[in-house]
Amino acid sequence: MARKKSGTLTEAEVRLMDILWEKGEATVGDVVDALPVRQTLAYNTVLTTMRILEQKGYVKHHESGRAFVYAPIVDRSQAQRSAVKQIVSRFFQNSPGLLALNVLENEKLDAAEVDRLKRLIKASEAR
Repeated sequence: MARKKSGTLTEAEVRLMDILWEKGEATVGDVVDALPVRQTLAYNTVLTTMRILEQKGYVKHHESGRAFVYAPIVDRSQAQRSAVKQIVSRFFQNSPGLLALNVLENEKLDAAEVDRLKRLIKASEAR
């Protein structure tokens, strides 16, 4: 049985999207060249991944000569929100509060992050 396609991004897809978000648009060759040396992927692997990203609705392409130029149609913050919603749904019973509590209990936050969280909580209470 074939695996169900996921609408969320894999680690490899995020690496390629990071390049597109930074550049605004790029050919497959541009993306290959922009990958860090330790994360180099074959041209065909990047091409296949770009096609998958297009099928998932994260990028679009246009032709420039013989090359396809890919551009993101989902911005980084939209992708982040989608990933967080999936995590909240899968692991935290659709409760953003449980996610926040888990982070607070298990991660060390610096003073600036704590202050920002306090301001967000106050603003949320005021609504």
